[in-house]
Amino acid sequence: MTTATVLEFMHRTADDETLRQQLEALLGVGDGNISSETELDPDETAALTGDRAPVVAAFAAQHGFQFSADELITVVNTFQQHQAGTLSDDEFGRILGTSFTDSSAQAQSQVKRLVKFLSKTYLGIDLA
Repeated sequence: MTTATVLEFMHRTADDETLRQQLEALLGVGDGNISSETELDPDETAALTGDRAPVVAAFAAQHGFQFSADELITVVNTFQQHQAGTLSDDEFGRILGTSFTDSSAQAQSQVKRLVKFLSKTYLGIDLA
């Protein structure tokens, strides 16, 4: 699964006003900022996990982000469950493709990318 690409696309909606406005128009709900679980409102979540998922995946592909509608739905559902407190941090990381128990260099790199993404998204901290 390419959750990293989904996350990159979602994160870009916080930084790219044009992309955000286009996504807002495409969804027909919300503000187009789907960059984190706290930014996703219930209407955006419903649209992204419903009949708009394939349209959003195709839209993302036009902007260089290749992922399936199923991958988008998985990430959005994971965000929703984590925000609701029904998914632990470890399970959240596992679903999004990061193993917190694997000590390999690749896993450490994934953890660092995820921490950087989450820090910037949730706390506004840029860990360059």
